[in-house]
Amino acid sequence: MTLTTKIAWDDTVLPFQLDRSDIRGRVARLDTTLDRILDQHDYPAPVEAMVAEMALLTALIGQSIKLRWKLSLQVRSDGPIRLIATDFLAPEEEGEPARIRAYASYDGERLDMRADPFAQLGKGYFAILIDQGQDMQPYQGITPLAGASLSACAEAYFAQSEQLPTRFMLGYGESREPGQSAGWRAGGVMLQLMPEASLQAKGDATGEEGLLHADDLVDGEEGENWSRANLLLDTVDVLELIGPHISPTDLLIRLFHEETPRVFDTQPVGFGCTCSEDRVRQSLSIYSAKDIAHMTLDDGRVTADCQFCGAHYEFDPLTLGFEAEKAPDGTPR
Repeated sequence: MTLTTKIAWDDTVLPFQLDRSDIRGRVARLDTTLDRILDQHDYPAPVEAMVAEMALLTALIGQSIKLRWKLSLQVRSDGPIRLIATDFLAPEEEGEPARIRAYASYDGERLDMRADPFAQLGKGYFAILIDQGQDMQPYQGITPLAGASLSACAEAYFAQSEQLPTRFMLGYGESREPGQSAGWRAGGVMLQLMPEASLQAKGDATGEEGLLHADDLVDGEEGENWSRANLLLDTVDVLELIGPHISPTDLLIRLFHEETPRVFDTQPVGFGCTCSEDRVRQSLSIYSAKDIAHMTLDDGRVTADCQFCGAHYEFDPLTLGFEAEKAPDGTPR
């Protein structure tokens, strides 16, 4: 298979629907995007794995948000990996790529390089935030960390907070094509049952931490449909998820041909950051001259680094804060 063909479905999210089962879903492939996210930082292997999984979840979940909206996933914990934050920045216009960015904070002295990466999180919470733009109240939903993976946390979130049975099957890791250097690849499938009306729990919650599980929300015919689609998804191989040699459409046909799969327009994605000098100045505009003085280095500069992309900014302290004596271009106010 040629590189040109492979690129056709790398760094994309393909929405689909299983008409027989009344289930919608998405197939995501991340290649260059994931490499660029991880290249911004020198993370230890367990942190890289968690950031890769979080970025893939972000691509799968974020595809459904509207133009110019931003979806953020966040994990905070008391474990060695303290924070993982990702953003899905929806396109400004139809046809443009969405942008994904991510970063993590961790305690290197507490990391166990031999332990399961998810075990490095400890206790904490999984959150989804949606920024709908100026003058709109952001949406936020939070659930405790539960299960054995970040995808299990996301499934618990949708069951508990949205009452939507949801399933993720993910694969990610470093791979090497013949004659090429190693690079990160990730691929995954998301399934979500779409009821005509809001679902309610059919009995006691059976998930970890007393949370609802997808199976707690379905029974009867819709329960049979949900179980059948999940059994089919269980037959997928990690290499089928990651690719690059099986296209998303071929994967859907292989898995769900009896469920009458129907695909929609593909959403391209890429690495992208929204940081800028103006945004940093705006974030510092709430501080007084005294606060700015505490931030000023011995050489008379205030510096800031973007946690997502590593961009470095330097400022004249007299141009910062609500008591700034100079305009950004250095002229007196």
